[in-house]
Amino acid sequence: MNHPDLDMQDMARQLRTLREELEAQSKGSAGARSTVVLDQTTVGRLSRMDALQGQAMANAEEERRRLMMRRIDAALTRIDNGEFGACIKCDEWIEAKRLAFDPTVLKCMGCAS
Repeated sequence: MNHPDLDMQDMARQLRTLREELEAQSKGSAGARSTVVLDQTTVGRLSRMDALQGQAMANAEEERRRLMMRRIDAALTRIDNGEFGACIKCDEWIEAKRLAFDPTVLKCMGCAS
């Protein structure tokens, strides 16, 4: 049984919207994650270092987006399976406010700390 205090259709809609936003951000940042040209004749050393650092930051951000998308997919699966909102450790209901803030959380406050 899903969390009794939450509207599962609304929660699923929020999760799907968030996933779509993350996918759009991912597409928009594809250029920043592309290969950096290392031709010293066209770009100075410091500019290349800045470009490499920007690429590394964009790749790290993309990894965070992918992790969040996996968490969203898992939350949607829990909704479909009727398991959304139960703490994975103690099986008690996670606080509705906590789930409203982050619907991908897996543990209640007591078990998370």
